[in-house]
Amino acid sequence: MTIFSPRRAGAFACATFALLTVPAAHAAETGPATPDAIVAASPAGDWQAIPADELLVMTLAPAKDGSSRQIVIQLVPSPYSQGWVDNIRKLAKAHWWDGTSVYRVVDNWVTQWGDAEETKPLPDSLRDIPESEYITPLGKAISLSCDKAETPQALCDSYAPVAQIIDGWPLASDGTSRWPVHCYGSVGVARNLSPDTGSGAELYTVIGHAPRQLDRNVAVVGRVIEGMTYLSTLPRGKGPAGTYADPAMRVPIRSVRLASQLPEADRPAFEFMTDDSDSFAHYFALRAARHDDFYHVPAHGVDVCNVPVPIRARKTGASAE
Repeated sequence: MTIFSPRRAGAFACATFALLTVPAAHAAETGPATPDAIVAASPAGDWQAIPADELLVMTLAPAKDGSSRQIVIQLVPSPYSQGWVDNIRKLAKAHWWDGTSVYRVVDNWVTQWGDAEETKPLPDSLRDIPESEYITPLGKAISLSCDKAETPQALCDSYAPVAQIIDGWPLASDGTSRWPVHCYGSVGVARNLSPDTGSGAELYTVIGHAPRQLDRNVAVVGRVIEGMTYLSTLPRGKGPAGTYADPAMRVPIRSVRLASQLPEADRPAFEFMTDDSDSFAHYFALRAARHDDFYHVPAHGVDVCNVPVPIRARKTGASAE
């Protein structure tokens, strides 16, 4: 769990106070500010487009009622987990996942997909990734301060000295390296026992409480940003390790493509709120200390996984930076 120390509560109280008092006339009309209200009122300049080659589009077979099921995954940007991300791009370009399936669903744990029979040949160009790449070394050691008011978005963490949202991603650090962490919706690379690290062909997404003990033991390569319910609401597997004992229960995967592979008119487009913006600072403060019509006891604490970076569909015609 990620928490604030008591010494930092004042800093967040000040941030929240500033947020609530600056637009006083508006607040009087609409009531206390909420995280959703901050997102809705944020200016366009506080958002950054996600490049098309960082979006993975997975199309499942239609549901029983005939409705389509499309999932969009945002891949972790450089410099994190790039060996696996490069492999994933190669697999998508080779159409490797076409005809595979979602074959494992474990309650409060993960939904997993890939080749359930493990018989499909992998592209020769895939690279074996060493365990050392679970983390990304920093250029130089940094001083970690998770309990000082001047760094209010650096969180004291139970699994690392510091956790923080950086460039739109929840990351942890020990002062010499950083790594992406497991939150709800995170996408990771399934593997066998160490020293195997997985190729990226077998992927999973977290569908329960954040399993942070997996950090630095399994590669985090992305997060589901659209269509999560198509993976989180599937029937739970009853076979070994939560696999579907009956192969007929497996959910066929029609295709997996990078958005950059699709015709421009068919490409999904998304943007995220930048974490160095005033809007995000206000959003972050309110996630930590709600005081509105529903919340009357502010927590003055928040987990890094409980500050989901706002992501929204981008208006057609806007270009990625």
